[in-house]
Amino acid sequence: MPSALPIVVSPSRPAVAGADPSLVISTEQRWRPRLQRLRQVFHDSDRWVVAFSGGVDSAVVLQVAVQERGEDVLALTAVSDTLPDSERLECERLAARIGAEHLFVTTDEMSVPGFFTNPTNRCYFCKTELYSVAREHALRLGYGRVADGVNTDDLGDHRPGLIAAKEHTVVHPLVEADMNKADTRAVAHALGLDVWDKPAFACLSSRFPYGTQITKERLTMVGSVEHLLKELGFRQYRVRYHDDLCRIEVMPADLPRLVEEAIRNQVVDTCRSVGFQHVTVDLRGFRSGSLNEALAPPSDS
Repeated sequence: MPSALPIVVSPSRPAVAGADPSLVISTEQRWRPRLQRLRQVFHDSDRWVVAFSGGVDSAVVLQVAVQERGEDVLALTAVSDTLPDSERLECERLAARIGAEHLFVTTDEMSVPGFFTNPTNRCYFCKTELYSVAREHALRLGYGRVADGVNTDDLGDHRPGLIAAKEHTVVHPLVEADMNKADTRAVAHALGLDVWDKPAFACLSSRFPYGTQITKERLTMVGSVEHLLKELGFRQYRVRYHDDLCRIEVMPADLPRLVEEAIRNQVVDTCRSVGFQHVTVDLRGFRSGSLNEALAPPSDS
């Protein structure tokens, strides 16, 4: 098994020099005691499966688990039509860098009627599939507990997947350590994880308005355009599916670059080639979970 990353003590200065100015990380005074709490979560005799997506949250959980439990930890990554190949490769790279044993498993959300019809609780069905498979492999391989990367910020959002986690007795180590996203990024930086400033990523099924059926073909359409945006150097983006129209979200500061002629032409050509007839840019810019805005009551303002 590859050797784990050594702990790198974070400098006292903010760890955002040269990074995305929109990132927020907590102070050392705040995150250091929380890191100790996180370590204590793994101070037991159980063997752990960590549901590993390659994002900063699950990377921190996996890194600390490996440091505390060593070979009693297994990283498990679900592979399905909703996971882009680039994210799968990133999971493989990062798990090896951390020094964790890593298992890819196949999940089949598309076969679940409650998933592909895309109701407002779609994530419940997706996570039920994930945690069922994780539990099955944990039992077969002799691991007692399953953990994920949910942090305290996630508790206030529209997260039907949390119900599935509770039903499958999934542990939330970051929540137990009272860590929010800013804490997690700061700890990731302190641990030497190069994903500390990685933009948040949700599975491709989140690109569809509730009630719009999810198909493999539509996932491919969205994934192809997002792959181009990544290749063009955009860090934070979403391609929202609206039948024959795609709505592109990038950070507001990136809007001028997106509409530069050369880049605009590449984006339009790719969108048309995969089946979109109309290509639009959301002038409000990237918003995580923007399709959840339809669930909120209208504002009086």
